[in-house]
Amino acid sequence: MPLVKIRKPTRQVSVGSVKIGGDAPVAVQSMTNTYTQDVDATVDQIKRLYDAGCEIVRVAVPDIEAAHAIRKIKKRLGENRQIDSESAKWFASGDINKIDIPIIADIHFDYRLAIASADAGADGLRINPGNIGEKWKIKAVADCAKSLNIPIRVGVNSGSLEKDILEKMGSTAQAMAESAMRNITILEDLGFNDIKISLKASDVERTVEAYRLISTMTDVPLHVGVTEAGGLYAGITKSAIGIGMILADGIGDTIRVSLTRDPVEEVRVGWEILRSLGLRKRGPEIISCPTCGRCKINLFDIASKVEEALLKCPLTIKVAIMGCVVNGPGEAKEADIGIAGGDGVGILFKKGEVVRKIPQDKLVETLVEEIEKFANSTNKLYEVKAS
Repeated sequence: MPLVKIRKPTRQVSVGSVKIGGDAPVAVQSMTNTYTQDVDATVDQIKRLYDAGCEIVRVAVPDIEAAHAIRKIKKRLGENRQIDSESAKWFASGDINKIDIPIIADIHFDYRLAIASADAGADGLRINPGNIGEKWKIKAVADCAKSLNIPIRVGVNSGSLEKDILEKMGSTAQAMAESAMRNITILEDLGFNDIKISLKASDVERTVEAYRLISTMTDVPLHVGVTEAGGLYAGITKSAIGIGMILADGIGDTIRVSLTRDPVEEVRVGWEILRSLGLRKRGPEIISCPTCGRCKINLFDIASKVEEALLKCPLTIKVAIMGCVVNGPGEAKEADIGIAGGDGVGILFKKGEVVRKIPQDKLVETLVEEIEKFANSTNKLYEVKAS
């Protein structure tokens, strides 16, 4: 039985060069935590997100200065840049790369900021029509977005539902779905149909229930996430379970993992969720044993160093890091390449077959060098697989 059900068909919208919904693969998003007005810091963070595999990035627009900064950010990202030394290992050294990543302007309350952001080059808007205000303000935003051919994401959060819905239904999954449908109707009645929707709560149960409900009510593409998920452990756990359950139901067109951490880590977790469900792959899959009394090397340290060395590698291979030379190659025989430790010496193996012995202090260096050689000998650096 397939792990993921057949994806529910949704209408397709374009966010810059990225297709959302329809038969497009599930996209990975994140959001900067810099002050958008600080163009240098924001551009630097977007570059890091892009290198990690972020496909759509959202920026906060709390004031008009932030809205105007989007134009400068887009211009800077579109300029030629030299690939840094870490990335150059996996590509032809010195390649020039322009960053083509859609930018979403995150707007609350002031409709003028949405219009200013769109005019500054934002590829999409995230609003909550309920807190924008009067219908003429929502219409002004919709008309602007329509004229520039950019989509609007309606962001529904359990903590900011409309007062009448909250009084009638409480902060429930049903209330979130009703709010979403109300806001979709508002935009569609204004002749605007390039819509995405998100329904997020800070707990898994309400979030999953809300997405299951809304998926039966509309064909609008869905952006999936658990909001305010928390720090590293709580955030990853809630996001993996919540987003994973929703995607496994065949629901969802884009995802964002929300962590109180560096947003680059959100992107890494997002890709691991997609990989685990068999939806998409990017970068090496690293498997490693939990260690036991037979392990005579510092496997924790070795695994950490390998993971860090491969952060910017887009090669879709399985890499094994095992603590025992006796069982290592056998347990990890499905890995494309791997290392296993011993007592002062380890081994390099490929597809379960031992290639050669390696001094213990050269295990990480040798493994990374072998992966670099493989990367430079193949064009299959990046696999994208839609469900």
